[in-house]
Amino acid sequence: MIKYSLCCDQGHVFEDWFASSSKFDEQSAANELTCPECGSSHISKTIMAPNVSTAAASAPAPSCAAAPMCGNMGCPSMQN
Repeated sequence: MIKYSLCCDQGHVFEDWFASSSKFDEQSAANELTCPECGSSHISKTIMAPNVSTAAASAPAPSCAAAPMCGNMGCPSMQN
């Protein structure tokens, strides 16, 4: 599965999943893709940053001493 960031000719941006890059091409050529906001079938891929795993991303998140206060931005570490 591959996730693409897409855009219609009206400027609406959205994401969708495809079994492969060729499936996107097939569905696009057959006008089977539609914008969920306006229904346009003129859809193109947008530039999307790759999802790259790094050592920092795989490290466990630090525990928060204020865990009971967390939620709805109640954690002191989330406040400015």
